[in-house]
Amino acid sequence: MEQVRTGRVRTGVFGWGVVAPKSPNVEAFERNLGTAGTWLQPFNGFGPDNFLVGVPEFDIDDYRDWINARFPPRHFQNLKEKMDLPALYAIGAFIQALGQNPGLESELNSLGSEAQVYVGTGLGSLDTIHHASIGLYESQRRWDRFWANPERNANLRTYLDGGAQADGVPPAPESSAFEDRDAADAAWSKYWVAHSSELREYLDELAGIEGLVVEGDVENAKKHAIREKEKRRNRLQEKWGAPEAPWKVSANVIWNIHNTPAAQISILGKIHGLAFAPVAACSTFGVALKLAMNAIQSGEAKLVVVGATDPPPHPLTVGSFHSARVLAADGKLSAPLTKLQGTHVAGGSVVWIVGDMDYCLSKGFKPLGMEPLAVGVSSDAHHIITPSAEGPTIAMNQALADAGAEPSDLGSWDLHATATPGDFSEVETFRTIFPETVLVTARKGTFGHGMSAGGGWELTAQYLGFQRGRLFPTTLPEADLNPSIAHLHNRMMFNTGCDAPKGLGGKLSMGIGGVNACVVSGPLPTLDKGE
Repeated sequence: MEQVRTGRVRTGVFGWGVVAPKSPNVEAFERNLGTAGTWLQPFNGFGPDNFLVGVPEFDIDDYRDWINARFPPRHFQNLKEKMDLPALYAIGAFIQALGQNPGLESELNSLGSEAQVYVGTGLGSLDTIHHASIGLYESQRRWDRFWANPERNANLRTYLDGGAQADGVPPAPESSAFEDRDAADAAWSKYWVAHSSELREYLDELAGIEGLVVEGDVENAKKHAIREKEKRRNRLQEKWGAPEAPWKVSANVIWNIHNTPAAQISILGKIHGLAFAPVAACSTFGVALKLAMNAIQSGEAKLVVVGATDPPPHPLTVGSFHSARVLAADGKLSAPLTKLQGTHVAGGSVVWIVGDMDYCLSKGFKPLGMEPLAVGVSSDAHHIITPSAEGPTIAMNQALADAGAEPSDLGSWDLHATATPGDFSEVETFRTIFPETVLVTARKGTFGHGMSAGGGWELTAQYLGFQRGRLFPTTLPEADLNPSIAHLHNRMMFNTGCDAPKGLGGKLSMGIGGVNACVVSGPLPTLDKGE
């Protein structure tokens, strides 16, 4: 096996940061991995319930001094007020990642387009969308009721007085059954809002206000136009006594789209190269690493910030995972490879700084953990949530081929393993390629299933273990290994650690939608000859 492939630019990891359950930073993450216990806790997001989840331990104020040292004080406050937690988690993990190698920050800034940012998210900013949606619903109901009030709707007054007939009028709310009253009230209001001449008059006046144009010096005129529009809109509201219009939705909705974490990292790090969000569900981190290695090997980048970030457990995600029949719901830990009762939702972030190995060594930067040799990616083209055998097999074989490795070169392997029946098929597919000598780990019983960050946590745990020379324990007692899985492969990492085996490390992630990413990594090279 030729680990350093002829003619290929090698990639190294030179910084990493983590936000995870029970782990506000990568140091706590490494320390906690040394114990075999779970980091999960009761959810109770529906009131009392039977779900365990992974809630990140995090406080953005821990990074206040770092940010204030580089930006005006208002910048930190804007982040707190406008950014949802996925962006803040990614910011924290990025700042941590700069700490392993002094000089990384200035190097990222000086490289221009040769420093890039690929940080994705699996679920996006759910809390911002959730609250904005509730606010919009409530605002729309107030708005509709206001303009559907007979006092402000001449057409409705005429109709109620029996002076005119109207087509398609829904039943009056009071004529509906009690359980249907709310929906009937909404339909009634919606109909009469559309037939309000008063609302049309209001909108015509508003259009005149919004039609004010910028004239003269653009910058000064823009500020004047904004102030003038706001003043006239306020007068219009006072004239009609109208509630806040439903389109006054929080701008935080667009400040927290999927590329926001990457954009915020580019701003904080003054990184001028490409910054965007790869989105590949549970395979996001592996896909981001693949793209980064491609950019480094092609010469487009010398350093790339890669990562994944997820919101904390939310009723929308916990409920939808449960409805998809992949979530444990009995209030007890569901460890992978055991009873296959389902996984546990978790949130947080992981960010690595990877770079051209030789270039970074020449700058005096020290590589961390292991050397990523190759990432194989594929799609199942099969089912939105049920993994196939073909898709992961393609990714694993691609990673081996690109790494110049044979299956027998693998010493350890980390599974995607979600504690569902898919664990059996994953191990079954694994054994079609790899021998029984490979030590297998499965860690979602420890920190839960971060939609995009989970694969990055697992890979970081693998790298930290190899860096120590000893793999961390899992939550799996040997006696609890599922008999059907034990029949396929029984060389598992149980709830006691062991020395890191010789050979390469592998890691498979399988994302919703059938996106697969397989990372093959090797021991760090011996640094000699002044390296």
